[in-house]
Amino acid sequence: MGKVKSQHSMLRRSGSSIGALMVREMSSNYGKAPGGYIWAILEPVAGIALMTILFSFVFRSPPLGAHFALFYASGVLPFSCYRDISSKIGKSISFSTKLLSYPAITLTDAILARLFLNVLTQCLVAILVLGGIFLFSDVQTVVNFRWIFMAFLSVFVISLGIGVMNTWLFNRFPVWEQIWNIFNRPMFLLSSVFYLFESTPEPFRSFLWFNPLVHSVGLMRRGLYPTYEGDFVSLTYVFGISLVLTAFGLAMLKGHQIDT
Repeated sequence: MGKVKSQHSMLRRSGSSIGALMVREMSSNYGKAPGGYIWAILEPVAGIALMTILFSFVFRSPPLGAHFALFYASGVLPFSCYRDISSKIGKSISFSTKLLSYPAITLTDAILARLFLNVLTQCLVAILVLGGIFLFSDVQTVVNFRWIFMAFLSVFVISLGIGVMNTWLFNRFPVWEQIWNIFNRPMFLLSSVFYLFESTPEPFRSFLWFNPLVHSVGLMRRGLYPTYEGDFVSLTYVFGISLVLTAFGLAMLKGHQIDT
């Protein structure tokens, strides 16, 4: 009985710590900048609008469906979600260095706080962007919310896995942050954001398949386009590699002393 109470008390303290860290990050990242959360929304909106304008001049119709904005939203939203969440989690140590010296706050609390806050932010962005497209555009489609939910869930676990790995790597090998930034730049081109995975010629298509974001974008397009099959999508691969990265990253963080 005493052990159960102790565990319940620890969970409550951890929840309080995570909540406090979320409030701190919200005020730090959004509270000081003019507009706050508006900038988190404007970035993907501006990206979708720019791609819609540019490609509408070049092509008569998007690769899928009849609306450029909806097609590019199906790629930009998952990618923006990945980029934002994985980057924020990867910098958990540097962002919370001073707070991690307190016994009540653990590195896991810092990671979870950044995950929860940015998941909520990205969900809000997706709702506003997709809602705006359906509200102001004549989009005729049947939305499958199950696949949209799976698309975002897959992005969340991918971002968590990569973010946790980078949390350890950024701290253990500081030069890795610069290397990762260079390596991560072409991901926008390699994630089938503005083209269909099926249209990619071989042997490039086989290599692109190993990019988990390609599967997330495929899931999103399944949800927004009833006729799109996306047979290449593998939930087993996406969740499997994400769980492996998360478990390995947490093990490394636990097995090595974090210099705070």
